[in-house]
Amino acid sequence: MNSADLGRRVGVPSTALFTDQYELTMVQAALKAGTADRRSVFEAFTRRLPEGRRYGVVAGIGRVLDAVENFSFDDEMLTFLREQRVVDAPTLDWLADYRFSGDIWGYPEGEVYFPGSPILRVESSFAECVLLETVILSILNHDSAIAAAASRMSAAAGGRGLIEMGARRTHELSAVASARAAYIGGFNATSDLAAGFRYNIPTVGTSAHAFTLLHDTERDAFRAQVDSLGRGTTLLVDTYDVAEAVRTAVEIAGTELGAVRIDSGDLLLVAHRVRQQLDELGATKTKIVVTSDLDEYAIASLAAAPVDAYGVGTQLVTGSGQPTCSMVYKLVARAGSADPSEPLCPVAKKSLGAKSSVGGRKWAARRLDAHGAAEAEVIGTGAVPPELADRQLLVELVKGGEAIAREPLDAARERHIAARAGLPMSAVQLSRGEPVIPTEYM
Repeated sequence: MNSADLGRRVGVPSTALFTDQYELTMVQAALKAGTADRRSVFEAFTRRLPEGRRYGVVAGIGRVLDAVENFSFDDEMLTFLREQRVVDAPTLDWLADYRFSGDIWGYPEGEVYFPGSPILRVESSFAECVLLETVILSILNHDSAIAAAASRMSAAAGGRGLIEMGARRTHELSAVASARAAYIGGFNATSDLAAGFRYNIPTVGTSAHAFTLLHDTERDAFRAQVDSLGRGTTLLVDTYDVAEAVRTAVEIAGTELGAVRIDSGDLLLVAHRVRQQLDELGATKTKIVVTSDLDEYAIASLAAAPVDAYGVGTQLVTGSGQPTCSMVYKLVARAGSADPSEPLCPVAKKSLGAKSSVGGRKWAARRLDAHGAAEAEVIGTGAVPPELADRQLLVELVKGGEAIAREPLDAARERHIAARAGLPMSAVQLSRGEPVIPTEYM
């Protein structure tokens, strides 16, 4: 595989302080108690899907691999921890040599998941694993939320183009991660150049209302844009009067005009009027792009409109009302001593309410019905039943501390399309509902 297929490996600073203080203090106490080296298994999962959602989407696995690879403490960080008296001198010495040396299994990026799915399984010593909790959860919770929203929008779009345009609505680094997750979830392009540079996502963009307002007339603005970018450009036609703008656009660019963009008004009504006008002017191949605070519901409401592509910003990068997946990272098995031959024993949190967990090192498989559609997410410990052996979901991501499962982003995107298509048809309904398939424990 050509490394260029994976995108540019932009320098990533150490992720070692993308953590909570109690992870380091737990390591200190475990080192002193002699339990830090006990072989342990942690799992990332969610107890429930966001309210009303029918499936989740795994995104961020590639970024998790980067984060684990770059999780190390440099001298400046160690000095900070020493000066702030976060941990003692023996723990600082241990942290100075930290590199994750264990194994990580997980759902491949783009796969769908359900309550209880062991989305990520991290295995090594307790101390090595526990340090990764916050950075893993911050990536998976954010990226999976964006990918799930993108997937719902993609399903609602019914094959029409989708452009991610949310960079100005979120943190600058979150914008790059959001564009990546949106691409996995079914978007076709992004306006964010940093995302295009880093992950080889197609980028698009032409002009804003400011460009039209800069010029003395709308005609002057359109002429300048067409002269610079060609007849295939997209002209923004709602700065003043839409009908007059469309007429001017076709006069200047001719029937070869690439597209017009509508960013305000009653999009359903305006899109129909613009399509009729374009056709009457002979610009039958000119496309219509709509923007303006769209979400999956607005996209679905435009299914009957002559729209060719949607640009989505705020609602996408905020997870369309569900900005996190509420994933947790729990110890599910550990050895009774630091002896490598010591067997693992299951452990689980017992609590009132809905915060209990299921112990044991788990596998997961998706059972299909007679028609080949998914009918249950089956999770168990111990031996995998023969009938589910070829339906297992977890793949090896990191072995002996080395990432072994890097892949092009398009592979995750294609996997998601296939995974969503393998669910019951009701999975893509936008009405509120329960998970489209149940979770069964064995």
